[in-house]
Amino acid sequence: MIPPIPVLHDYGLSSEHGFLPIELPLEILPDPYYNQWEIIITNFQGLILSRRLREVIESLPVLSTARLLDPAEWRRAYVILSFMTHGYIWGGERPAERVPQPLSIPFLQVCKQLELPPVATYAGVCLWNFKLIFPHEPMDNLNNISTLTTFTGSLDESWFYLVSVAIEARGAPILPLMLDAIAAARINDSRTVTECLHTFAEKLDELGTLLQRMYENCDPHVFYHRIRPFLAGSKNMADAGLPNGVIYEDGSGQEPYRQYGGGSNAQSSLIQFFDLILGVEHRPTGDKRGESSESWQGGTAPPSRHNFIHDMRSYMPGPHRRFLEHVSNVANIREYVESHKSNRALSVAFDACLAMLRALRDKHIQMVSRYIIVKSRESRPLMPTAGSAPTINLASATTDAIKDAKLDSRAGGKKLRGTGGTALLPFLKQARDETGEPAIDAWARRILSNGPAKGGTSFAASGKMREHAGSEVEIVGLAGTWTMDDSEGGLCHW
Repeated sequence: MIPPIPVLHDYGLSSEHGFLPIELPLEILPDPYYNQWEIIITNFQGLILSRRLREVIESLPVLSTARLLDPAEWRRAYVILSFMTHGYIWGGERPAERVPQPLSIPFLQVCKQLELPPVATYAGVCLWNFKLIFPHEPMDNLNNISTLTTFTGSLDESWFYLVSVAIEARGAPILPLMLDAIAAARINDSRTVTECLHTFAEKLDELGTLLQRMYENCDPHVFYHRIRPFLAGSKNMADAGLPNGVIYEDGSGQEPYRQYGGGSNAQSSLIQFFDLILGVEHRPTGDKRGESSESWQGGTAPPSRHNFIHDMRSYMPGPHRRFLEHVSNVANIREYVESHKSNRALSVAFDACLAMLRALRDKHIQMVSRYIIVKSRESRPLMPTAGSAPTINLASATTDAIKDAKLDSRAGGKKLRGTGGTALLPFLKQARDETGEPAIDAWARRILSNGPAKGGTSFAASGKMREHAGSEVEIVGLAGTWTMDDSEGGLCHW
């Protein structure tokens, strides 16, 4: 029996909001019982700057979650407690490896309810952390949304989250569009499938334009040194001061260390939906096509594999994760196009979608290079004041690792990691390259072939950032041309 096509409402989704909540996020928990949490969040940046956050949290009573009455309240509690947890862990000179009971007990309960791990995920900092300025104006307008909570209180941090919110809102109509395409493929309606793919490609192009608006109000220096450290998880964070992970105290005295990735755009269900619809297969980082298992043989979406992108589904809200699982069981667009290769318009439309999705990932790699790779090569900007110890976090640890690699080439094996805990550039570049693999026409396979094009820049490369073979990124500027790979310092070429 053919499985039914998913119904958005069954998973708390909508054609207007997509993976954003149908009901706008609460700005405050209505029950005064939770005022102590809300007071902390209201004064959050001041408590972090004054280094008082930890003592204030430790003095809290353990509040019950029994008075959270509906999904919106559970989501608001998750946003509050996830920010408080990351502020507690990363808001001192050294990271804290134990989360105290007033924070950990309710946070674990809230996470169990929402089927999320006890960390600040993409859902907590983006999907459930915004409000409309004017309710009658669109949600995908960056001039009409603002954040509810940030670690730094800066425009840069708000803008970093809000660009993702706008992308989610702009991409929402793609959900019903491509579910309609799946239905059309089932009845061999190639015209409808082609039209849906045309619209999908246009929407992907719009999302790429939205992504590039990040540069308008998010400064790379502020992001790297002030924002990114708070988003780090506890997995692969030994250099940042958490060699074992984090203990969430529950009063038993037997609590184990836990390790989780931090917030990552790989936790966006929207982007994973695009991959599933187009039959894009992602492998474990470093694996090449055909190495880790049999090649994809058609049918529905490619088989699940143990890789970072698939692992990130465990960091999505439960309904979103189940929606993706359902979509993976019914996705048929790639199979349909491959069985109708003679339909030129259909093949071109499908390949155009792959090209636009790959272009989106190219733009993301360029952004990561500017905001993380380049900044990691710079010296730490501020020296500790007399009598104080230097702060240890993700930014300082990365800078130290890069410096050590320069002094000792044998230490060059360390990889720059994202807040999610994965090796950054190898993962992003492989995900980008895999996007072009399902291409149908020969011309599309040439354009979307893995890696940068020989004798020129890679497909959709733009600006003054260029990529070369061998995992290098080239930045052209007034000081000459700098090339850098994922583990070594920059070299200046004239």
